[in-house]
Amino acid sequence: MRTRIEAAGFSLLEMLLVLVLVAAASVLAMAAFGGSLRGARLHAAANEVAAQLRFTRAVAIRSGTAQEFLLEPQTRRWRAAHGRKGHLPETGTLTFTGARDLQPASGVGAIRFFPDGAASGGRIRFAAGGGGWDVDVAWLTGEVRVRRLRGAP
Repeated sequence: MRTRIEAAGFSLLEMLLVLVLVAAASVLAMAAFGGSLRGARLHAAANEVAAQLRFTRAVAIRSGTAQEFLLEPQTRRWRAAHGRKGHLPETGTLTFTGARDLQPASGVGAIRFFPDGAASGGRIRFAAGGGGWDVDVAWLTGEVRVRRLRGAP
């Protein structure tokens, strides 16, 4: 008496199909994660610049003398009050808009803060992949704001 025992399990074709699906899901997840990582880097850079602008404004008010925040978009370097300086990540594009009369050299942007808290005003834009962040400095009040670009996800 022979009895036939059927083996339970998966065929090779089923295993390959599952592997392909897992690989496709991994690729999609990495693409989504990479985009959000770039967005997080842009947001962190915008917040860093905003903090340094606020610091420069505070020094101008406290010291009673005008202070400048300088930005070189091509090299992604910035300088603030009291010798503070730094470098921004290479993520996305960086653009500066400000008063032309204050620019110390070609390719260098400046925002000046006055002892009464006012500023020359300006905008620093961090953009990548259709989204990004603006750091705005109001000329009348010197207020520094970080806001998401329109059309950003």
